[in-house]
Amino acid sequence: MGKWLTQFFASFFYLGYSPIAPGTAGTVGGVILFYLLSNLSLYIYISFLLGFIIFSVWVSNKASCIFGVTDPKQVVVDEVCGYLVTMFLITPSLRNIILGFFLFRLLDIVKPPPVRSSERLPGGFGIVTDDVVAGIYANIIMQVITRVIG
Repeated sequence: MGKWLTQFFASFFYLGYSPIAPGTAGTVGGVILFYLLSNLSLYIYISFLLGFIIFSVWVSNKASCIFGVTDPKQVVVDEVCGYLVTMFLITPSLRNIILGFFLFRLLDIVKPPPVRSSERLPGGFGIVTDDVVAGIYANIIMQVITRVIG
């Protein structure tokens, strides 16, 4: 994959070039993608999610080499992965989509253990893993909230 396509996908269709809060812009992209995927069967969603995470690790690694830094701010495909993990098995209601957005962003910014340490993993694996782990935390909280509140 060439430089242009790498930057295009790693920035999730250039959302990562947002001058204000590129990570948040990338998560908005995740919201849109989740909405588009929300009617898929569980098996197709899982297959897509796993494939997307693998692709994101690969493209993030390539982008890291292009930008010459460990975790380029323009690379936001990892936020998309994290949000898709956050919303795994969550009913796609407006309330849940918004709650998942804010919960994922909070955990991605605060980076509770082991989120921060997973960020130190090498290459694209480290770029994506911290967001996936933050997404797992957010998903657990979302599962509890949706079962308690309804």
